[in-house]
Amino acid sequence: MTDLTQPGRPGLDVRSLHAGYPGRPVVRGVDLHVPAGQVAAVVGPNGCGKSTLLRTVARLHRPESGTVRAAGEDVWSLTQRRAAHRIALLPQAPRAPEAITVAGLVRYGRHPHQGLLRQWSRADERAVREALDATGTTGLAGERLDRLSGGQRQRCWLAMVLAQQTPVVLLDEPTSALDLGHVVEVLELVREVAAAGRTVVMVQHDLAAAARYADTVVAMKDGRVVARGAPADTVDAALVKDLYGIDADILQAPSDSSPVVVPRPRARVA
Repeated sequence: MTDLTQPGRPGLDVRSLHAGYPGRPVVRGVDLHVPAGQVAAVVGPNGCGKSTLLRTVARLHRPESGTVRAAGEDVWSLTQRRAAHRIALLPQAPRAPEAITVAGLVRYGRHPHQGLLRQWSRADERAVREALDATGTTGLAGERLDRLSGGQRQRCWLAMVLAQQTPVVLLDEPTSALDLGHVVEVLELVREVAAAGRTVVMVQHDLAAAARYADTVVAMKDGRVVARGAPADTVDAALVKDLYGIDADILQAPSDSSPVVVPRPRARVA
């Protein structure tokens, strides 16, 4: 995987971000800073603004106010193509053309780098090859995407995002609908992406997974950030109660002491 680490390279910096829809504010004054080489997991109940936050950062939804800087540049002051050199987004339910191969899908990640005066190059081919290798999908390059398992498909989508070679990567629920084995596989890959120098922000519903694989947990409720910090300092019973309205025991994982959330069953009525 190409090492994107450079001395002094900024990560993602979001300041006083407000976004929403006519008559319905969704993101309310969010501040977020994620350094290069780190993973931030955005957690919170359904409808709290997580996906809208990612779409606004990725220039897919115009903010009402606030700034988004990626790799030191204000993405809303850039053209769409130039912004796509800074931030890549993998949405919740991506769709691919029918019968596309894995290699064909990953090549889409190079689209922002193409133009009238710049056609497919050796650099593009190298980026695709590195993305396939980093995600362990080289052997699947000639396969049709729609014939692969869920875990394989998700790794292929991640390969497409990596081929875009942006310093900031946004992932909206990258492990939804995956079994436990594939969840671990994808989240370990996310850690490798960050280790190569990228900034990763992912929306994650599994609070325990977020606590284990993220450097920072960002908790949202009603469009606002209500808690943020290292998982061990942030994930506690009070936060779980505030976000989800349930009681939970917070244990420590034996291997790394990361928080493990164990919901308490509600009282049963005989």
